[in-house]
Amino acid sequence: MSSGRRKRRLALLGGVLVVVLAIALDTKVVRIGSSDDLRQAGFSAAVYGAKAFPEVKAAIESRAVEAATLQQAILANKDEAIAKYGVAGGSGPVFSVKFVGVAGERLASGLCEVKVADLPDVKVRVQTGPAINGTELRDAPGTISFGQFTNQIEYQNAGSALNNEMKKTVLASVDTGALAGKTVSVVGAFRLINPKSWLVTPVRLEVQ
Repeated sequence: MSSGRRKRRLALLGGVLVVVLAIALDTKVVRIGSSDDLRQAGFSAAVYGAKAFPEVKAAIESRAVEAATLQQAILANKDEAIAKYGVAGGSGPVFSVKFVGVAGERLASGLCEVKVADLPDVKVRVQTGPAINGTELRDAPGTISFGQFTNQIEYQNAGSALNNEMKKTVLASVDTGALAGKTVSVVGAFRLINPKSWLVTPVRLEVQ
């Protein structure tokens, strides 16, 4: 082999080694399960729901106001009630509430009306599944915002994930088809649209 060809081959080999070295230096090792791994994997609604629901549940329970107290505040001055007890939202403020009442028949829609003695003029319904609608659980704590997510789809999926986690950890242990006539204790959240009709998404539902 001539010296010229040898030099060209060595130059080519050296160029390949430089490229390989550059790739190696630019490669980041990501440990499975680390925060970098989760970011690269993208948003997982199921993972988010499982992680966030305990904190959401605790926040709603700590913010929950007795139903009669909350109704009186809303009727007296809605804006002051929102400032004191609620979380403002685009489609209406969200309140955390607690009450004890007697459950009625469960409707085909999965809603269960609860007669609360201290709320004679308010129709209170509780979502018992299987379908749980709305984003009240996401919005009620006041700590989860759109800016924490990549886009609107993730933000919406976060709300659905919290609803699904609530079904697993709260409603799964309750015979929701046999609540009629029983006294129930409920802690949950609702969006104020009609002061005389509350649709509550529970984070705690206990039969007494």
